[in-house]
Amino acid sequence: MKQAYRTMDDVWNSPWGSLTSGSDTAPKTDRVLRSTKLEDSIYSDLRVDDSTMDETEDAASRKLRTFPALSRDIFQSFYSLIPKRNNDEDLSAMAQKFNQKILDHVTQGEDYPTIKSVCEGRELPAYESASEFIAQTAGELDSLLSDCGGNKGALNTLDKLQQAERKAQEDLAGMLDRLRQSKERNETLEQAAIAAANQAESKQRQVEAVSKQIDATAVQNKDAIAAVLDRATKAAAEKAEEVRSIVSAWGDGSAAMERNPVNLELLAHVRANPHLKDIARYLGRFREMFAQGKRNAYAYGRGEKYSLELGNCLDRALTSELALLASPLTVPLFLRKYQRRQIKQYQRREPVYKGMGDIICCLDESGSSEGDPAAWGKAVALTLLDIAADGGRKFALIHFAGPGNVRADVFLPGQYTVTDKMASAEVFLNGGTDFVTPMRSAVSLMEDGGFAKADVVFLTDGECEMSGSYVEELREKQAALGFTVTGILLDSEIPGMAFSLEPFCQKIYRTSELMGDEIVRDIVNRRV
Repeated sequence: MKQAYRTMDDVWNSPWGSLTSGSDTAPKTDRVLRSTKLEDSIYSDLRVDDSTMDETEDAASRKLRTFPALSRDIFQSFYSLIPKRNNDEDLSAMAQKFNQKILDHVTQGEDYPTIKSVCEGRELPAYESASEFIAQTAGELDSLLSDCGGNKGALNTLDKLQQAERKAQEDLAGMLDRLRQSKERNETLEQAAIAAANQAESKQRQVEAVSKQIDATAVQNKDAIAAVLDRATKAAAEKAEEVRSIVSAWGDGSAAMERNPVNLELLAHVRANPHLKDIARYLGRFREMFAQGKRNAYAYGRGEKYSLELGNCLDRALTSELALLASPLTVPLFLRKYQRRQIKQYQRREPVYKGMGDIICCLDESGSSEGDPAAWGKAVALTLLDIAADGGRKFALIHFAGPGNVRADVFLPGQYTVTDKMASAEVFLNGGTDFVTPMRSAVSLMEDGGFAKADVVFLTDGECEMSGSYVEELREKQAALGFTVTGILLDSEIPGMAFSLEPFCQKIYRTSELMGDEIVRDIVNRRV
């Protein structure tokens, strides 16, 4: 091979001539993203005892050395508020040609905003989602390496060439430093420096050639690469949504969603139970609605300033009135106005709530409601349980189907667990439809079970005839016990379906008229 440099003058006059120890020879990083010490500590804690992830990375790193760094970057991109990147020149060749391109595709994909909305700042969904992406990618690693480099060994070849290039540059830099410091000419050292410069030049050209080849192959196979990464990203987004719905539905309501033993056990339990998993798809969202409703109610409860009035509420007094307290001369004036309730203050528009009783939910579990309607109904019922708990109200869930087929689960404030809620949610009676049995059970709870002036929510997907004698009896009971009835009729398939409880309902929601989320949002705002 023709040598680029024959004399030391050639070397000194080349770009290598300015090379010194430590310049442009620093080790390259495999991490595309930067992370703080706190984020590194969080990730280390998350990886403890995760043997599945360890095995996946070990197997993948035998094919691609930078795969563990990719795992770390994917989690960082999901979890971090503002992911920050390392400079391209600081990245290793493999990180530039593989890790960075994978990360770019993920962060620019259509599923990334969904992942970020769920995972940002939340340990559990971010880690579970990243693990899903890594597992999917590891399973397709052979094809990805082939599509990116033309063959599975191309990236490894580039990595070895880059390491050899860096070693040659370090050797050359050391020799040039010694020559600069030498007071006498050292021909042996000069010849070694010329050889080192040619070696560094050769390795640099080889790295450039292989890099161009890899880039061309990646462009040629971009559609195949995109298909693999799109599947992995979509799976990660679905995993994130699943984790959020499960933890939001059955967890303690913490927004942080930490990856702790309690939440991990919860995930495993719900994932193993199709009924609870289906309910979680709705319940997680409904509980978030309720939490948002509480926050809005708190802000609204402090009052909206809309006018002025006279009074002696110091919290609402105008600053011009409070200024009278600044001088001993005007303090008596302030006290006189306070005693006479003549202080100018803001008038506030505040919500007025009626006296709310306990809650009884009658839930239709006839055969026709099996599947998605049953999951939606259970989610509504459990949201009502949260509303009751928030107000210190008793709650009862009456499961009903055909005549005599009924079960009542009673939840007293502070006397039940998540396990109790799950056990009730797993019940499905099946069979026909009878409205009399659940209504008798609800009335019995009001008469003998201590449920005072209850709000009854009756949720059904069917119609049922009630005898004239029972209709009259129910009217008398409602007048005597003072309870209200809210009907939720799942009639989207049969708009305008008759509802035999309509004469007793203070309000009726129909899914043929309102979307399910709109119904729940209104119930949350009304507190039933």
